[in-house]
Amino acid sequence: MPVARALRLPITAIITALALSGCMRTAGPVAVAQPQADLDSMAYGQTYTAPVVPVADNSGGGAISAMRSAFASSPRGYPAPAYVAPAPGPVVYAAPVEPVRYDGGYHLDAGDKLRVVVYGQEGLTNTYAIDAAGSITMPLIGSVPARGRTPAGLAGEIAAKLRNGFIRDPSVAVEIESYRPFFILGEVAAPGQYPYVPNMTVESAVAIAGGFSPRARRDSVTLTHTDASGSGRFVVPLGTPISPGDTVQVGERWF
Repeated sequence: MPVARALRLPITAIITALALSGCMRTAGPVAVAQPQADLDSMAYGQTYTAPVVPVADNSGGGAISAMRSAFASSPRGYPAPAYVAPAPGPVVYAAPVEPVRYDGGYHLDAGDKLRVVVYGQEGLTNTYAIDAAGSITMPLIGSVPARGRTPAGLAGEIAAKLRNGFIRDPSVAVEIESYRPFFILGEVAAPGQYPYVPNMTVESAVAIAGGFSPRARRDSVTLTHTDASGSGRFVVPLGTPISPGDTVQVGERWF
């Protein structure tokens, strides 16, 4: 016991010296900043992985700018589905559709309604109908024969009459505002007279008249057509074009 007491004091002094010199320094706890784990990680010990936060480029354009907008507009910070713009394809331009009109060879007749334009003369510019005698009546020049003429031919005749003591150098244009009607008779629901529409066929004429009657012959009809060379009657199929003033006769079948 005296020996132990004798040794205790030197040992205590040695330990104290070592502690003061830093040889026996103990490491303290190190604080590491970690993201707070969710409940699953706390319960099941799963490793927590922090989400990767995209760094948006502020250059002001391109795909990076589109991604930045997608992240900013998405809820809770998750990226929205990316929109991929379609690649530009070839541009096809459709030609404007012009109304189908008869060529200059169309011959006028009673029932046609015309738009006569005399440039610079508002009192003469008007709509004129060809009467039963085949003429139109205009101010200053009176009656002008129109039957059998083309629109261009009638314009030349009007200009010639105006030049004869009324207008020094008249400029005249004639357009067809509406065509004379066509007629359909026989075995249709509503035979009669109907306004003509360009590019009509026998079949469309029958449709306008309400269709075939139950007793109608449906494979062909009789078409009466009149032009500058005279009048004629023809047996034609349903797809045959008709002209203004034509008469379609639908016959009765025998069985």
